[in-house]
Amino acid sequence: MAERNLDFDSIINRKGTNCLKYDFALRRGMPEDVLPLWVADMDFPTSSYVQDALIERLAHPVFGYSEVQDEYFNALAGWMKRHHNWEIQRSWLTKTPGVIFALAMAVKAYTEPGDCILIQQPLYYPFAEVIEDNKRVVVSSDLYLGEDNRYHIDYDDFERKIKEHNIKLFLLCNPHNPSGRDFTKEELTVIGDICLNNGVIVVSDEIHNDFVFKGEHTVFASIKKEYEDICVVCTSASKTFNLASMLVSNIFIPNRELKKKFRKQTDAAGMSQLNILGLLATQAAYEKGDVWYEAMHSYVKANIEYTRDYVRKNLPGVNIIDGEGTYLMWLDFRGTGISAGEIDKRIVNDARLWLDSGRIFGESGVGFERINVAAPRAIVTECLERIRKHVLKLS
Repeated sequence: MAERNLDFDSIINRKGTNCLKYDFALRRGMPEDVLPLWVADMDFPTSSYVQDALIERLAHPVFGYSEVQDEYFNALAGWMKRHHNWEIQRSWLTKTPGVIFALAMAVKAYTEPGDCILIQQPLYYPFAEVIEDNKRVVVSSDLYLGEDNRYHIDYDDFERKIKEHNIKLFLLCNPHNPSGRDFTKEELTVIGDICLNNGVIVVSDEIHNDFVFKGEHTVFASIKKEYEDICVVCTSASKTFNLASMLVSNIFIPNRELKKKFRKQTDAAGMSQLNILGLLATQAAYEKGDVWYEAMHSYVKANIEYTRDYVRKNLPGVNIIDGEGTYLMWLDFRGTGISAGEIDKRIVNDARLWLDSGRIFGESGVGFERINVAAPRAIVTECLERIRKHVLKLS
């Protein structure tokens, strides 16, 4: 049977489905009629193979304790080899109910209360939250915006922060959210060697690894054999196949001692078997979802190019930061002459849009807005036109 869900232009009504994106505006302090392009899920149907696998399992009326078998790992291994040229081993795998959960477990496993943990802001805000909520201290080696309109790593600052704050854990986000950077092998090698030479464990969140539109994604653990001993690599089908509510992530920890410490924390958190529907959905996606993935990838890439072109032609003073990955666009409003606070107000109250204000990504994000363009083109267009008419007040 061929893939059926390849129409990405049709608008699917998600209201009334307990959808975080569409059904919780009032509870989140937003007007009920906002158009939401904030949270990082897609407004696309998932692969029909995923749907079929779930329907088949739902036909059986018993949902007791369940676990997946060899086929699950084989599906993961096949996907990672085909798409990232990375050969994984079964002994590395730990399954968790999400990457942010895994980050929290790593914080608890590899540091003590009061320790400093390194991140790179502007950055997806749960990174700082899982550090602070576990009574650790956030230290940021901020990315800087270069003349090429891309964010870059300040290597000197990165190493200095590690030494000054006795850093033992670095949370890497690659592809980077919200900047869209997919760091090159050369960039990763510089910071990897710094971490290796200073006894720093690297937890690499690579959940957006299938959304790279320029070049190829480099898995941190694949660069050097030595990196396998200092890293935890976090992946999931949740972004790629729009399965966020299924709560399944695949965490790869090659070093036995690091894995043992990590598993001790997941055990302490009471985690055992995961949702069988999520596991089967992940397996089906990785086994049979290539056709859907390639079509979705092409559609999102076209949306990114469309958005970039629209902003350049119609939104004076607004700049889209260049990057290689994710379906999240990082818009810089600082050139408009409008204050960041006023931009936030106009987006919500005048444009009736629900975006992610840059201020929640750290101080270096003030004046920016994050927009999710993994949606039918008509929705993306409506968002951009509202920004032109109601935020910039252009005719």
